[in-house]
Amino acid sequence: MVEVYIDGASRGDPGQSGAGIFIKTNGSAESFLFPLGNMNNHEAEYHALIHGLKLCLERNIKTASFRTDSQLVERAVEKRFVKNEKFRPLLDEILLLIDQFDLFFIKWIPSKQNQTADQLARQAIHLNG
Repeated sequence: MVEVYIDGASRGDPGQSGAGIFIKTNGSAESFLFPLGNMNNHEAEYHALIHGLKLCLERNIKTASFRTDSQLVERAVEKRFVKNEKFRPLLDEILLLIDQFDLFFIKWIPSKQNQTADQLARQAIHLNG
């Protein structure tokens, strides 16, 4: 199964933000950086998941296990619910993308297990213009 590690980072609240995605598949790995502009860390985490889902679909990956250190995002996806309505459009987009997968999992992991995606997200902050 393909493992997708995602992370969002922000310098400030809100501030310049970035997303990092690390995809492990059959012994190989790919890394991706996405500058996200100005937003808070929670928004960056949601956008990291959106970018990760889109990357998988572009590669015709329909079975994937996503790993995130954001309990907020993991819980929102698992429950298909957000408390803060500001995040509703992001969750709605995520759920539409997930529906295109044959098998989708999302799991919370400690930050120390998500260091590669974290480093990518921090690098992506510097790509904002």
